[in-house]
Amino acid sequence: MSTPVIGVLALQGDVREHQIALAAADAVARPVRRPEELAEVDGLVIPGGESTTISKLAVLFGVMEPLRARVRNGMPVYGTCAGLIMLADKILDPRSGQETIGGIDMIVRRNAFGRQNESFEAAVDVKGVEGDPVEGVFIRAPWVESVGASAEVLAEHDGHIVAVRQGNALATSFHPELTGDHRVHGLFVDMVRASRTPESL
Repeated sequence: MSTPVIGVLALQGDVREHQIALAAADAVARPVRRPEELAEVDGLVIPGGESTTISKLAVLFGVMEPLRARVRNGMPVYGTCAGLIMLADKILDPRSGQETIGGIDMIVRRNAFGRQNESFEAAVDVKGVEGDPVEGVFIRAPWVESVGASAEVLAEHDGHIVAVRQGNALATSFHPELTGDHRVHGLFVDMVRASRTPESL
């Protein structure tokens, strides 16, 4: 099977780090800013940053509606930190004018773990990631207040949900791309590969 091509939404955030992690997980990584670039990828990573800014830039660049459509149609997508907020069907405390892509039946709280100076690292057991716990980097991180019946909780920290999957959508409150441990990206690349496998007749 050919190597999957995975985009990184390159409107804000640590795009380069995600591209490095995806390449280490045996995918071809490309920046995505416009609808025509989105149309050429098998899956997409939405990096951290500021969720309100990413939302407004996605609308400005004309990529918000095509992205919503592809996620609805089953394109694999992975959001970290602000990307998790972008994939939520509902934000508990949205900023004025803030939109989401949706795709995961969850309610999220922005900046739930505190501000920039309260950032921290913690070992997180992530369902579907074999071996030792993942080192989670939490930077102004959200958490998931609750999930619906369709969403699966993959990890919790300090009693709060920090990793969720629903179908082809994956989201983490933390930043695995900053650690040099590429197993979460490997999990996502496997999801993309599985989505490209023709179903048996």
